[in-house]
Amino acid sequence: MPVDDVSLSGRYRDQAPGVYAEHVFPPGEVRLLTGVPAFLGAATPRNGDAQEPPKPQILTLWPQFAQYFEASAAEGYLADAVRGFFANGGEVCYVLPLQGSNPMAALAQGLERLASLDRIDLVCAPDIMQSMRRGVRPTLATVQEMQWALLAHCEDCGDRLALLDALPNATVDEVCRQRADLRGGGWSGANGALYYPWLEIARPGATTGQYVPPCGHVAGVYARSDRRVGVHKAPANEIVEEAIDVQMRLTDVHNGILQTQQVNGIRAFPGRGIRLWGARTLSADPAWMYVNVRRLFLTVGRWIERALADVVFEPHDTLLWARIERELRAYCTALFHAGALKGATADEAFFVQCDATTNPPALRAAGMVVTELGLAPALPNEFVVVRLIQEVSGVTLTTPEPAP
Repeated sequence: MPVDDVSLSGRYRDQAPGVYAEHVFPPGEVRLLTGVPAFLGAATPRNGDAQEPPKPQILTLWPQFAQYFEASAAEGYLADAVRGFFANGGEVCYVLPLQGSNPMAALAQGLERLASLDRIDLVCAPDIMQSMRRGVRPTLATVQEMQWALLAHCEDCGDRLALLDALPNATVDEVCRQRADLRGGGWSGANGALYYPWLEIARPGATTGQYVPPCGHVAGVYARSDRRVGVHKAPANEIVEEAIDVQMRLTDVHNGILQTQQVNGIRAFPGRGIRLWGARTLSADPAWMYVNVRRLFLTVGRWIERALADVVFEPHDTLLWARIERELRAYCTALFHAGALKGATADEAFFVQCDATTNPPALRAAGMVVTELGLAPALPNEFVVVRLIQEVSGVTLTTPEPAP
């Protein structure tokens, strides 16, 4: 019986000696998304999909919120925040419904479930203010305790920033006291930013404008600014879409006070719209005073967690040090060319050191790999040095102790 040539070339070809071409398409590099918030608030999963405990639900479009959740406008601001996020250019967010009659306990449980979610870099909890929906102004003590929990969560995780809301109907003096009390909670405040005042929006079906906490809209502005320029740009002088007014009209004098107290004002400018007019963290450390600087370093830490995760189990030798330096230099060079770092040359914009000096025998015996990374952020004009310590548990960013 004659052998069919077509069958031979197809069915039996790989069994015959020879060299054959095989087209392989490697997967593209996974992009590290920034401006991805997690929203915590009062909501009930739809379609009987309630989970115990509920898990964060990813959303890429605003209509998906109604698809997955029921949220009463009379109880909280979660839906307003998520809608404001997408209205301002947000692309991806996570929503985690809080359950239970004790708001603080529910928030603590929700934050615990977010701890392992490494795809977020912002955290918003607009329903800290949910009692306003029932006509009761939340007390400073209540807000303070829950916002302390957000700051603690973000600092413990080390890869995210809390967007905090000022009290409703607050005066400039009251919001400055709120900021002072937040700084007194034992947390540095480097991973938190406070925004004031509330925004007026036109809610669907409402005959008058409604005031809502600004965190969701602010998160959308962050995402939009990140996508257009990058995390190294301060998210300020940016229009807040969907807002029709602010609860408190700030003057230049007001804004000057707020800036010195590290409260980020939201201002209404005739003919220019409503704009974010501040980009400061709550930190007293000058190195971490600006949102864009802190987020740049947090993003670098997130990149290292992903790109260099496999070095944890590599032999601790000069080859490992060289690899870490090589990959970090390539990443920082890309940051420099993107405008994230200042300097006429890459050498002026950053330095990377991973060698015997940063890894003495005691640290090597402890299983640590220490890399010193210095970045000169484009704004503001300061040079910040951090130590990157890689262990099995992850990457830790610390500022070196000053020389004696």
